[in-house]
Amino acid sequence: MSGKTEQKRTEKKHLIFAAAVILLLVPATLGLSRQFGNRRYYLCSVLLIFYSMLLFLSGFEKRKPQAREIVTLAVMCAVAVASRAAFIMIPHFKPMTGIIMITGIAFGPEAGFLTGAVSGFVSNFIFGQGPWTPWQMFAFGVAGFLAGILGRAGVLRGNDRIRTSLFGGLTVLLLIGPILDTCSLFTMVTEINRASAAAIYLSGLPVNVVHALATFLTLFFLCRPITEKLNRIKIKYGMMEEDKGA
Repeated sequence: MSGKTEQKRTEKKHLIFAAAVILLLVPATLGLSRQFGNRRYYLCSVLLIFYSMLLFLSGFEKRKPQAREIVTLAVMCAVAVASRAAFIMIPHFKPMTGIIMITGIAFGPEAGFLTGAVSGFVSNFIFGQGPWTPWQMFAFGVAGFLAGILGRAGVLRGNDRIRTSLFGGLTVLLLIGPILDTCSLFTMVTEINRASAAAIYLSGLPVNVVHALATFLTLFFLCRPITEKLNRIKIKYGMMEEDKGA
């Protein structure tokens, strides 16, 4: 019992630390990015990747992550980027968010945030880098982080397609999409007021609906088979686990 209690305390500490970074440090960095100079979004993006790595590595308290764990997450990032690029001809249809959420469910919130942030940065070498890149990294990372929290708590499971798909679609529609709309508000509007904010958020609603639909369909059709494969890899190699003696 003491071992399980200690593990729960450790997980709680990691979660509080991760939440503080994501809810305080990342938004502060996005807010200060205007002071970074001409290529400020590159510096901001690099800082977000650093924060993501910090969160991921903090989950390994008494050991270093294994090479196979890094490689597996790199593969999931590549799959996420490829899924976004595959639908480049369909505006705003981004299965990538669903892949990021699957990674979070399978490997935990820290891995989900890292996958989301890196995938957002790398995919924009195809779609175009700009001041929106750090915001996309933040939004996609939050999607993976939330899915990871609920996956670790047992609320989301890879074999529960309906619940997971609905969660993904609603999260994009109610949270991830508005975060991206907020980016448009700060980067495209010269004067922020009630009218300009309403115009941005209303114009972003159709975009968010398409994005939410893509996420719902991705999770509905792919969450179960991909999660099963990732869980087999985890069990076989003992991946993404803290030391038993912790």
